[in-house]
Amino acid sequence: MYHYMVEVEGQLKKWGNSFAIRISKNKVRENKMKVNEKFKLILIPEKNVLKETFGTGKFRGSTEKLLKQVDKELYND
Repeated sequence: MYHYMVEVEGQLKKWGNSFAIRISKNKVRENKMKVNEKFKLILIPEKNVLKETFGTGKFRGSTEKLLKQVDKELYND
């Protein structure tokens, strides 16, 4: 067993009654992994950080109206 850490992106897929994590063949080769080799996995879900931080904006009115308001605030004409 190897004792090092590598970051690899994968994709969770349904496989019969179970799930599997797919890793690209290139990453498997680069890290000299073998079939049935055990490894530890740390999951970090990809999330939209901006959406989590600021939420989703709900605007009333048309985009044109919103842009006019922004222009008015920016240029204060």
